[in-house]
Amino acid sequence: MPVPGPGYTITVRLSAPPTASTAGDLAAAVGRVGGVVTAFDVVDSLADRIVIDLSCNAMSEDHAQEITEALAALPGVDVRKVSDRTFLVHLGGKIEVSPKVSLRTRDDLSRAYTPGVARVCRAIAANPDDARRLTIKRNTVAVVTDGSAVLGLGNIGAAAALPVMEGKAALFKRFAGVDAWPVVLDTQDTEEIIRIVKAIAPAYGGINLEDIAAPRCFEIEARLREALDIPVFHDDQHGTAIVVLAALRNALRVVNRPLSECRVVVCGVGAAGSAIIRLMLPEQPKDVLAVDVAGIVHPDRPGLDPNLMWIAEHTNAERRSGKLADAMVGADVFIGVSAPNLLGEAELASMAPDPVVFALANPDPEVDPIIAQRYAAVVATGRSDYPNQINNVLAFPGVFRGLLDAQAGDITDEMQRAAAEAIARVVSEPNPSFIVPSVFDLSVATEVARAVRGAA
Repeated sequence: MPVPGPGYTITVRLSAPPTASTAGDLAAAVGRVGGVVTAFDVVDSLADRIVIDLSCNAMSEDHAQEITEALAALPGVDVRKVSDRTFLVHLGGKIEVSPKVSLRTRDDLSRAYTPGVARVCRAIAANPDDARRLTIKRNTVAVVTDGSAVLGLGNIGAAAALPVMEGKAALFKRFAGVDAWPVVLDTQDTEEIIRIVKAIAPAYGGINLEDIAAPRCFEIEARLREALDIPVFHDDQHGTAIVVLAALRNALRVVNRPLSECRVVVCGVGAAGSAIIRLMLPEQPKDVLAVDVAGIVHPDRPGLDPNLMWIAEHTNAERRSGKLADAMVGADVFIGVSAPNLLGEAELASMAPDPVVFALANPDPEVDPIIAQRYAAVVATGRSDYPNQINNVLAFPGVFRGLLDAQAGDITDEMQRAAAEAIARVVSEPNPSFIVPSVFDLSVATEVARAVRGAA
């Protein structure tokens, strides 16, 4: 199912004979092993050799190596260097600090720093609320992680999580003008994380928790929300839930079916799955079945933690038990935030007519989207190479833009549902291949921010 994409782009610098067939031979060699040529640049041309930079999309690191070996095997071709273009993007990091004021003269320095800055410090000491007006707090978010649940990579630690947090900060700036900064914590102790975030909170207008494993993430978020006077938002929970709810609203418009008549299966009851269920329940679906590795969640199942107990008490009206396949029978909607390759054609065929399938496990979904399209009226994934990508970047920049503009002290479910409705409204006429806007649609963050401000 994987296809070559820009996540695994290499540029191979090689020398080759200057013959009429060289370009075709190189492209054919890449194609024979399943790669895709994206650029062909002649760096130098000599009487007996030409030097070429050949850029290719691959499916994985091993596939990139296979492409390189296929090129090196051609007669007269010498591979000089292979550059991974994804790594080149990350060299030295992806964000920086840039001053907003001029610092060219003594007068500039006297106002921005000492002695003038002392007057501003005294003003804030006398009225702490002035920090939102006179410091970066007005427009700054901390992106906080402990590295315990990074993408699909699992518990890889704080340092390895930093590239993701840098990317998150860059997206905040690009789509909503929010200054975000990575805060990666070399601890996975719940009490220590809470203590550290509380200690650094004065510098920020909001806290974006990221890639913290369940169930610790639930307690960390709840206690920080109670302790702080700024919004605390766990994007893996609420960002995902907002975009899923927006997409579901438009998907149900396509199939002309109200949520009140739909039985929904949510596969995966960690951070994302739990938040999806909690945000969806006030919309009054006919029923929701939550499924995890131990099967359908119900109150009589032993060993439920507090989160699963809450889910059991608020879902599964018929008290069903069994496995994922049992939950799928007659279901109108499947939302997967779990693991790859859990569904086959038999489970899809057992669903209600014209079902909606959101297979959001990344990078490999719960079911092959091509197979899902044979049975479902609408299919969405978390991938950029298929239609209907469910991507949190549709939510979190605009959500925080709205929260910061409103100087909100908290974020509520009403604000989140308003954000979901705003995202859905951007798509005026949804169809099976277009139920959410493009992540590059700059109107999305504006509309989400406006909706959040209104709800706040």
